Amino acid sequence: MDLNIKKIKKLLLKLNIDGLLIKSKITKKYLGTLTGSGVNVLITKDKSYLILDGRYVSEAREKKTDFEIIENTPAQSQKSHFHVVNEIFKQYNYSNLGLESQGYSISDYEKLKEYDFNVVLVGEEINKVRIIKDDSEISILKEACEITDKIFDHVLNHIKVGITEQEINAWIYYYSLKYGASKLSFDPVITSGTRTCLPHGRPTDKIIEDGDVVMIDFGIEYKNYQSDMTRTVFVGKPNEKILEIYEVVKKAQSVGVRSIKSGKIASDADFEVRKIINEAGYGKYYNHGLGHGIGIGDGSEYPFLNETSDTILQNNMVMSCEPGIYIPGLGGVRIEDDVWIKDGVGIPLNKTTKEIITLEG
Repeated sequence: MDLNIKKIKKLLLKLNIDGLLIKSKITKKYLGTLTGSGVNVLITKDKSYLILDGRYVSEAREKKTDFEIIENTPAQSQKSHFHVVNEIFKQYNYSNLGLESQGYSISDYEKLKEYDFNVVLVGEEINKVRIIKDDSEISILKEACEITDKIFDHVLNHIKVGITEQEINAWIYYYSLKYGASKLSFDPVITSGTRTCLPHGRPTDKIIEDGDVVMIDFGIEYKNYQSDMTRTVFVGKPNEKILEIYEVVKKAQSVGVRSIKSGKIASDADFEVRKIINEAGYGKYYNHGLGHGIGIGDGSEYPFLNETSDTILQNNMVMSCEPGIYIPGLGGVRIEDDVWIKDGVGIPLNKTTKEIITLEG
């Protein structure tokens, strides 16, 4: 049985439910199933099912999985997949159904009340199942970060005066697909000049000028897992103030990596980095948390590293470490690695240098 399915089955026991009905694309990817809208996953104490309509049957049968395939095309059967779930629950005399809150709507929840079982919404509990990565997940994340480093290295060769932010974006997409990514994890953050004060600024037609600072934040999706890396580089002779900010961020990021270790409370790691930036006089220009979990989820991966997170960090958690300083009218700097806790300490999976990179103007 797939290890991730085993983790979900352990969750059933913990929550005292007989089965969990799953619809979100993220969780379906985690379980290695098809992710289409007509695919619903039911994992029970005894078996695992793919309840899907006719569009997906052939593809589902091609995949070697532990799931029993149940075809149900509502337009033909006049039965919803909830009816199929109900029949399975009757067969096994189940009474408690977990409903994935990230995938189903309130109206779905109300419809399930028509059946003879108790419905329990399950949300954060699934995210917490994914927080500790196994060896195979770590291996994929390492590969994803290696590819991310390679992409960045190639993109650097194209950054020069006269190119636009959008052109940099195009090169990121090109090299990502060329070197094995299925897609990007998110729309890249690409800013230059004073626009680098925008923590999540998207690329525009702005032309790179001599003396510009350029911030590039991107990640890829590889074998369903995601990477996330930020580097800030300089074109031509950089502004002295931005260079000063770069050194503060670099120091803070290094402290952050060292603070990411087993037994540490996530908010304490955030505090130690925030302290560095505050003491340098830039505290009001650091306006986000230290990091977030890295794995399969789009923004929903645990742990979060911020001022309020009480998560205790543990071995085989993977998270970003990405402090930044952003000053309106001047510009900003962010440096980000994906960090794996191995044998108690944080190890950056990204190998791209964090020393100052200056490109010819």
